[in-house]
Amino acid sequence: MKRRLLPAIALLGYLALHLPLLMLVLWSFNVSRSGARWDGFSLIWYQRLLEREDLLLALRTSLVVGLTATMLATILGTLAALAIARGRLRRAALLESSLSLPIVTPEVVAGISLLVLFGAIGMPLGYLTLIIAHTAFCLPFTILVVLARLRGMDTSLEEAALMLGADEVTAFRRVTVPLLLPGILGAALLAFTLSFDDFVITFFTAGPGTSTLPLLVYGMVRRTVEPTVNALSTLLVVATTVLLLFAQRWIAPARNVG
Repeated sequence: MKRRLLPAIALLGYLALHLPLLMLVLWSFNVSRSGARWDGFSLIWYQRLLEREDLLLALRTSLVVGLTATMLATILGTLAALAIARGRLRRAALLESSLSLPIVTPEVVAGISLLVLFGAIGMPLGYLTLIIAHTAFCLPFTILVVLARLRGMDTSLEEAALMLGADEVTAFRRVTVPLLLPGILGAALLAFTLSFDDFVITFFTAGPGTSTLPLLVYGMVRRTVEPTVNALSTLLVVATTVLLLFAQRWIAPARNVG
């Protein structure tokens, strides 16, 4: 009896996770503006999406900010994780435990504190403040992900490379980085996801002309739900799925090395 219940429970869990996304994709092809009924298949909302300059501009802003913040947070997070795990710091345990503080801090508090900081130093709100805020927000997550990978690595391969005559730079480039690649890539994907769909911190740190996609969609939903949002969301789901598939193919060889 229990063996029959487990697949059913798992199926219900998958439906709860993916059914809303499937409905979103299906309704993006609905010719009707209303989400209450199905009036026929159409690509009209994808065509209208290309005509919405505000949506495309907000998407570009989200991509620019997300990619830049991801790159900075991943590089800084990897270096910080290496310093904590391999740097023999006196208070490494205290530094590691303090990383949980920004994660558990409510985003409203983080957004207000960043706004106060930018105001105190006289920095105008815009692209730069968004990138700084998103990098600071994603940095603890990237450090913890890379740090977890570092703790699970087999250091004997690095020691063998050094014993065979490789210097520290060569051992780091040829051995450590390939072993760390799954953690680095996972940290980058997590950082980009957090940055791209962030609303609260962006709300406090975005200036005029730097509206991201979540901010614009929120403003549109407050007035009325437009089907172009469904089309845009479907494209984002497809892009995310393709990105995850490529990441999985990239991670697999690195895991075999480890």
